[in-house]
Amino acid sequence: MKHPLPARPAHIGVLRLSALGDVCNLVPTVRALQRQWPEARITWIVGKGEYSLLSGLSGVELVVYDKASGLSGMRALWRELADTRFDVLLHMQQALRASVLSLGLKADVRVGYDKARAKDAQHWFTQRHLVPHPRAHVLDSFMDFARLLGVDDLTPEWDLAIPDTAFQEATRLTGSTPYVLMSPCANPRLRNFRNWSAEGYASVVEHLWVQHGLTTVLTGGGSTEEREVGQRIAELSQPGAVLDLIGESSLKGLLALIARARAVVAPDSGPVHMANALNTPVVGLFATTNPERAGPWRWRDFVVNRYPDAVREYLHKDPETIPWGQRVRHPDAMSLITADDVIDKLEAVLAASENRKITEPSHEA
Repeated sequence: MKHPLPARPAHIGVLRLSALGDVCNLVPTVRALQRQWPEARITWIVGKGEYSLLSGLSGVELVVYDKASGLSGMRALWRELADTRFDVLLHMQQALRASVLSLGLKADVRVGYDKARAKDAQHWFTQRHLVPHPRAHVLDSFMDFARLLGVDDLTPEWDLAIPDTAFQEATRLTGSTPYVLMSPCANPRLRNFRNWSAEGYASVVEHLWVQHGLTTVLTGGGSTEEREVGQRIAELSQPGAVLDLIGESSLKGLLALIARARAVVAPDSGPVHMANALNTPVVGLFATTNPERAGPWRWRDFVVNRYPDAVREYLHKDPETIPWGQRVRHPDAMSLITADDVIDKLEAVLAASENRKITEPSHEA
């Protein structure tokens, strides 16, 4: 017997802790739920860094779980929500840690992925499962939760909050000079191999500087690796062509920098999806992950897609025969991308957005 779904939920719980790109892709589902049931209370349990990105999201109560806090942090969160019972809990994180965390939350019904999409046995922790949706984009997989609940309007909308202080930070860092934002490094997860070469990026910088008179603003975290990549790109570029801001901005400041950019260039990482959420033109660099599943949703036509080539070259398989979303874990895969590939897509995206007026999105109060 299936657990019944609420016809008009009064309190919806959302469990998705990470990562930055994924929570950006989830926001349209939250907006769809809000349109269907504007009076419903929505509580989103989210990771610490992701909270910094999403804070101020209108109509949503954000509850933070710091993954570094382990089981003690789970217990603290369970105490915090001890008097809270959700009409429905949308378990949208396919990870054992999140499933364990869900055990301490009270809900009338728990919704998770269908067995084909569930990882780490997530379907064991939920009572209702999504209708199978093979070969879905991550954003569409999230939207399947709203679809299961009977939401009518599934139009993707974001409306991320960016405070005035973030735009002031961005202006302080860049002044009024027009620029393309380049975020060269992805999160250094084990065997992800998503990063392109500093030499390739420098060739793109040169093209932007010589052909368009555009400065390239480098952004990223403050790790030693990221700083070294930024320094190498700057060393290979002409004086004045690069403004290296790696490790210099807050997450909200990065959102503001992206909102003000002519375009964004980055590998499969948070900034690609942040740009997509703000509708800033973006050229994503993909070879180790499938952009049909995880590319910037509104700008997929401008992705540099060497994933099929990498599957053939390093997995020795036909891309149509491998599991949806399988990664190519080979350190040379991103070398299949050439500077000309990126420049061609960048020229196309700049032309397509030539008359785009850069406006500031809604601000956090």
